[in-house]
Amino acid sequence: MKKDILFIIPSLNIGGGEKSLVNLLQQIDYENYNVDLFLINKKGVFLDFLPKEVNILDTPRNLEIFNQSLQKSILKFLINGKLRLAFDRIIFFIGNRKNISVAKREQYTWKYMKSAIGIIDKNYDVAIGYLEKTSNYICADCIKANKKVAWIHTDYNKLKADKVFDEKYFSKFDYVVTVSDQCKDILSIKFVDYKDKIRVIENIVSSRIINKLSKENISLPISRNEKVIVSVGRLSYEKGFDIAVQACKILKSKGLKIKWILVGDGQERNSLEEMIYENGLKDEFLLVGSTPNPYKYLAKADIYVQPSRYEGKSIAIDEAKILYKPIVATNFSTIKDQLTNNINGIITEMNSNALSNGIESLIINDNLYTSIVSNLKNTVVSKEKEIYKLYELIEN
Repeated sequence: MKKDILFIIPSLNIGGGEKSLVNLLQQIDYENYNVDLFLINKKGVFLDFLPKEVNILDTPRNLEIFNQSLQKSILKFLINGKLRLAFDRIIFFIGNRKNISVAKREQYTWKYMKSAIGIIDKNYDVAIGYLEKTSNYICADCIKANKKVAWIHTDYNKLKADKVFDEKYFSKFDYVVTVSDQCKDILSIKFVDYKDKIRVIENIVSSRIINKLSKENISLPISRNEKVIVSVGRLSYEKGFDIAVQACKILKSKGLKIKWILVGDGQERNSLEEMIYENGLKDEFLLVGSTPNPYKYLAKADIYVQPSRYEGKSIAIDEAKILYKPIVATNFSTIKDQLTNNINGIITEMNSNALSNGIESLIINDNLYTSIVSNLKNTVVSKEKEIYKLYELIEN
């Protein structure tokens, strides 16, 4: 008899966790599992990549109203006589304007959003909050399930979350999954009482899909003597793309001919555009926006660069490995789970000078470049078999 599984995530916008979920859903054995998906917002470029077997739940009507603008949502709640929800929407708005970390705002305002979701009627065999914070809180408070799983995709120390708040929620889960051994070690130290619940399931990447999509033709303004650098990710502070822009300026000042292509979108786009303009890099540093197929750009790269301030485990780095692209990455806390310096990439200090030096070493040192490419070709990266770890949690 098929088991009923629910996955929960805020949306399917461009992001590592979102891409990881789509990859996972493409691997699931639908002869043995029925899969529902709960989205806070039914939007995102990855919606079109969901397998046809996945059933997206209808958004609760009160949550649809709650997600609207402050003025519209309050007015609709008042018209419908739902004074408590109108009050919760106001407090939710005020709470999200407080000068505290994004994670703490999300934690402290959760109880006001919770009232708009209520309890989902169906009872599941397994419910999975697939992204830290709200996805996990929905799983714990709003879902009926025989087994519950939380998922943490990042270095918890960098979240700036309220540990006591999360500790209360960890007690409600049968398992807490994270994406790397380093992330597991961090959680085990932070949440000692729950360390026996913590499991590692790495982000699933598919070499078959990546190689297929990388063959899509694109036209780029690249001269024959330019080295192409590609970075992929959400345009947000933790991804460190401001460091990348400064590194590009240094490389240009040294007379190196490069074209740096940044694939992604986010709240930092305007500030990055200003930096690019102010540093005279409009011909060298290109923002091409978000796309569900970054591999068509990655295929054009000579070098892949990940300038992050922190990561859980970078999906983009594993994808670059699959296409045999030498990688330069900053020394964020979990990087050694993915790279060995001078073997399959270059690890640099987290500043623009060090990053530019790492890139330059690959441009001018043909032997190093060739050696890294050779090592990448002899490495198995694809992680489709990680799905069996999930089956083990479901069936255990």
